[in-house]
Amino acid sequence: AIADGYALLAELGAVDETSELTDHGRELVRLPLDPRIGRMLIAARHEGCLDQLLVIAAALAAQDPRLRPMDNASAADERHARFADERSDFLGYLKLWKLFEGKWEKVCRESFISIPRMRDWRDIHGQLHAMAAEMGWHPSAVDPAKPEGYRAIHRALLAGLLGNVGLRDEEGGNYTGPRGVKFWVHPGSFTRKPGRWIVAAELVETTRLYGRTVASIEPQWLEQLGAHLIKRHQEHPHWEKARAQVVALERGTLYGLPVYINRRVDYG
Repeated sequence: AIADGYALLAELGAVDETSELTDHGRELVRLPLDPRIGRMLIAARHEGCLDQLLVIAAALAAQDPRLRPMDNASAADERHARFADERSDFLGYLKLWKLFEGKWEKVCRESFISIPRMRDWRDIHGQLHAMAAEMGWHPSAVDPAKPEGYRAIHRALLAGLLGNVGLRDEEGGNYTGPRGVKFWVHPGSFTRKPGRWIVAAELVETTRLYGRTVASIEPQWLEQLGAHLIKRHQEHPHWEKARAQVVALERGTLYGLPVYINRRVDYG
C-alpha cells in the first residue's frame, strides 16, 4: 500500500525520484482532498479554468445524479442526452450543472435526475469553492465550446489522471491502458465517437473492465504533462550529412503506451 501511494504521488509529480516533495507536492499537502482531485485543481489554476474544474471535481466526488429506472430506461436515456457532449463526459457535467439555474427541481423530476444527489453535488462544490477562496486562488473560466477551452479543461483533468489513459485498439474496439491493461468505454458513456486517445475518470470491473466518464485527448498533452513519466528510447543511429550530426529515431512511451514514434533526434 505504501509503495502504491508513492507510485501515485510520483505519477502526479508530487515527489521526485528521491521521494522528496516537489512544488506540486507541497501544494497538495495543503489540500484536504484526494490527491488526484487536488492535482487537477492545481493544474486548473495554471490552465485558467478553475471555475469549471471545481464543478467537475465536485461531480467526481459525488454520486452520479442521473437516474435510469429499468422500466423507463429509454426515456431516461433520451432526457439525459440533452446534457451530453459527444466529445467528453466531463463536459456533460458542466451542462448538467446549469440545471441549478431557474426552476431546477421541476426540471430534475422531468429529466430523471435525482434531486438529493444534485444537492450533494452542490454542497461538495460549495466546500471546494470555499477551500479555493481560503487558499487565495482567483476564479478563472474558459469557454468549453471553443478548442482552447476544451484543451484547458482536459489538460487540467489529465494532470490528475495520467494513469487512466487509453490508446484505441483498431481491431478490437477496446483500449489499451497503462502496463498493457485492456478496457472498454462504459456503455453508459455519451461520448459517441471517442478518439484514438482517451482519458477515464476511473476504471471499473463488472462483466469486463470499463472506463467510466471518458473524454478524447491529444497525445501531445501526455508528452507535456507526463514528461516526468515518459521513457525515451533511441534506435537506428546514422550519420546525416545535411545536418552534420548523428541522428537517431526516438520513441517515447508512457507506462508502455507509445506516445510518439520515429522522432528524429540528435543522437549525441
